[in-house]
Amino acid sequence: MVDITVKGAGIFGLSVAYACASRGARVRVIDLEGVAAGSSGGIVGALAPHTPENWNIKKAFQFESLILAEAHWARVAQLSGQSPGYLRSGRLQPIADDRALELAHARAESAKTLWEGKAHWQVVSASAHPDWAPHSPTGHLIHDTLTARIHPRRATRALADAVIALGGEIAIGDASVEGRLVEATGYQGLLAISEELGKSAGNGVKGQAILLQFDAASAPQLFADALHIVPHQDGTVAIGSTSEREFDSPDGTDAQLDDVLSRALAAFPVLQNAPILERWAGVRPRAKSRAPMLGVHPLNPDAFIANGGFKIGFGMAPKVGQVMADLILEGRDTVPDAFKPEASL
Repeated sequence: MVDITVKGAGIFGLSVAYACASRGARVRVIDLEGVAAGSSGGIVGALAPHTPENWNIKKAFQFESLILAEAHWARVAQLSGQSPGYLRSGRLQPIADDRALELAHARAESAKTLWEGKAHWQVVSASAHPDWAPHSPTGHLIHDTLTARIHPRRATRALADAVIALGGEIAIGDASVEGRLVEATGYQGLLAISEELGKSAGNGVKGQAILLQFDAASAPQLFADALHIVPHQDGTVAIGSTSEREFDSPDGTDAQLDDVLSRALAAFPVLQNAPILERWAGVRPRAKSRAPMLGVHPLNPDAFIANGGFKIGFGMAPKVGQVMADLILEGRDTVPDAFKPEASL
């Protein structure tokens, strides 16, 4: 007997399954290609917050999820016996000029209230990080303590094993749907909804990333020139990523990734001689509203949807699982209006 069937074994599908199983529901996760076969099987894993200003429901939701993440992933690791590669390592960003420096100081003040003392946004001297920091023209860096890292592939596999440990099932290929249905089918699901409705509900945005052999496991993340530099627990550093609305090959890499690497090496010369381990590409689901799409399925009032994680899916995942479990198991709607399907339709 199954209470909940989740279609899609990416980060949103597994997070919903895990949250429901944690509350005693019997769950089955179905994926034709396997766990983390889509963009959730990537290599970057930057759990980065929005800037602490112009606060809104999306920023507040993400903040709550990032604060939940440490305990969430620790329990997943305990249940699965696998490390998801989580660490709240913080992040360093350069400050380009005096105007940016003034803005950074203002955001530091805002963070004192908006981040509730649970994390800090600080302006620090670049000399405090002499061996691991981007070049900063002002000699100052933004250092936030909310940013975390995770290893996407390992995290999704650990989450799948945690679901199994809680009595759930992971089915690869065709399997029967029993109980309440949750669709978490990534960008293909958004395209299917768009086709059925005759208007866009969202699409896929391709990203390319690269993995280097370089041991900086305990160092903070770096961010400059729109690039995330993420040191992982296993002695690798991931760099990403592109954002491509138009593409021919969903999983092929090309000269755009070469440009990412060149920019990264220019910004962070410490990586110059690091061997390349992997070039990766995948397509991330982006709802039309740019926010996650959570709630009752727009084409099936008897089903639910959890989609549109885009670039912040892993950061949002702990809280997404919670609010979807509230809705599915208790009929309690705690999903922000901005995240409901109608916001993208």
